[in-house]
Amino acid sequence: MDTQGRRGTDAAEQWGLDPATGTYRPLTDTAPEAPAPAQGTRRPAVRPMPQQARGGAAAPGRTAPPARRTEPPPRREPPQVPGPRRRGGGVRRRARPPVSRRRKVLLWVAGALGLLLVVTGVGGFLLYERLNGNITTVDIGDAGSRSVTHDGPMNILVIGTDSRQGLGHAYGDPDSLGHADTTILLHIAADRESATAVSIPRDIVTAIPDCPTRQKDGSTKVIPGIPQGLTAPKFNASLGQGGRDPGCTMRLVEQMTGLHVDHFMMVNFEAVKTLSTAVGGVEVCLARPLVDPKSHLDLSAGPHVLKGEQALEFVRTRHALRDQSDLDRIKLQQNFLGAMIRKVKSEGTLTNPAKLFTLADAATKALTVDKAIGSVAKLSSLVRDIAAVDAKHITFTTLPVVDNPNEKVHATVVVDRTRAPQLLAALRDDIPLTGAARPRHKPAADPRLAGPKTAPSEVSVTVLNGSGINGAARGTVVWLRDSKGVGDPVIGGNAPAPLASTSLRYAPDQAGQARTVAALMGLPASALHPAAGAGGTPPGPMTLTLGGDFTAAGTPIDAPPAAPQGLQKTEADSTACVG
Repeated sequence: MDTQGRRGTDAAEQWGLDPATGTYRPLTDTAPEAPAPAQGTRRPAVRPMPQQARGGAAAPGRTAPPARRTEPPPRREPPQVPGPRRRGGGVRRRARPPVSRRRKVLLWVAGALGLLLVVTGVGGFLLYERLNGNITTVDIGDAGSRSVTHDGPMNILVIGTDSRQGLGHAYGDPDSLGHADTTILLHIAADRESATAVSIPRDIVTAIPDCPTRQKDGSTKVIPGIPQGLTAPKFNASLGQGGRDPGCTMRLVEQMTGLHVDHFMMVNFEAVKTLSTAVGGVEVCLARPLVDPKSHLDLSAGPHVLKGEQALEFVRTRHALRDQSDLDRIKLQQNFLGAMIRKVKSEGTLTNPAKLFTLADAATKALTVDKAIGSVAKLSSLVRDIAAVDAKHITFTTLPVVDNPNEKVHATVVVDRTRAPQLLAALRDDIPLTGAARPRHKPAADPRLAGPKTAPSEVSVTVLNGSGINGAARGTVVWLRDSKGVGDPVIGGNAPAPLASTSLRYAPDQAGQARTVAALMGLPASALHPAAGAGGTPPGPMTLTLGGDFTAAGTPIDAPPAAPQGLQKTEADSTACVG
């Protein structure tokens, strides 16, 4: 019964739970005295409880009544009145039937799932935005590829810079722009079943080409190239020095190898620390103790789990190694990277959301990439291709080099003109270094070789000699003109620097001429390098630069029938001790 102006009190409302005994008792004995009723109302009559029922003795001469029950009477349900009931000028809703326990559980589960979906959706978006915000990008102009997806093989340049910018004085000059200190050309096979990681020594003496760089105001500035001298410049000067960006290093690698580089990923000192920590440490095995006071490294022989600062000391050390050379340090770095790959794959990091986010957060903070892969979605697509390769089919090797013959004290090296072309030809034809003689899937036809050809008599080409063979340019010009009817071949002399692989550079309007020269010379598609247009000015003659894969005029430049022999290499699944 409601209490607003209606007389009487429901019997059930006169009882309440006594917290001291856990039983129901009359409200008149357990509640404090009620205040006087307002004028115009009547206090409901309440019969006093006998003393014995309240726990006391019966009055003399009176018989104690039977003990009052300690449970309330059943509550009287109000009569069902059809339609709405007016109360205080409003409308009273009809009472809902009681909800069963099972239905309550279902409602809670449905609500929780709905909340989870909302939180997951919003949280996923926020995480995506966070990772996107972590990534730093560089506009490298016409260097590299615009697409993330590739039907054929991919070449990704991984650059470890020694820049100290933003790192304080912990590693030296905080204003240093850095160099291309550690560089790896990662070749991913077209079938995504193998990969080859080629380390490029930083101390290779080589010419550095001109490099168009994008400025902050959107303009393009060409950084002049540096011709090759006896002991300089070195490969690592292709980044940071003179305003050169990672696109400049990509262009140099293409010049040296004849391979098209699709994308770059650049990291600094902090990346080694954060990534090794994010995966819970990287396990390496040492064949002997490594002690280097300069990098503060002090490790005993045997297994070690490295992360953070100690991992950085490990990959930077040279003075702890027998030859104290950059080439020995490269082997140590390759071992560390292989161990990290095994750690990521063996512990299910790529399938565990929490571990994957931790790694992704650390990686995106450490990475600088080209704009073509400068988002989480695009970068994820690229990483999936890399992650698909089994560790036992990822081979680490080093571009073959020899001591610089122009130095008495061998502080620099030059590309080995005998072994390097074999390795690069294997990469060009997508031949894995894990034992297979031929790629299991034939790459799709390259658009650079598809299309109409120009008549030989209408072809103009300048031939440079970067092969190291005396008279190679002159002999090729004579052969093209007298044997193949090429209209205007010109001797260009020696190339600015020796090349490992033959290269043909041309303007877009010369694509037909380029296909003709490629067919005559037996050039693969990877040797063709179309350049950007020159703003409407007539293009100059094409430039054919003979490389280390050239043997003689009229001999097609073909890949070897199998992977080259005698290379220093190791697979990512190797757990052999190093040092």
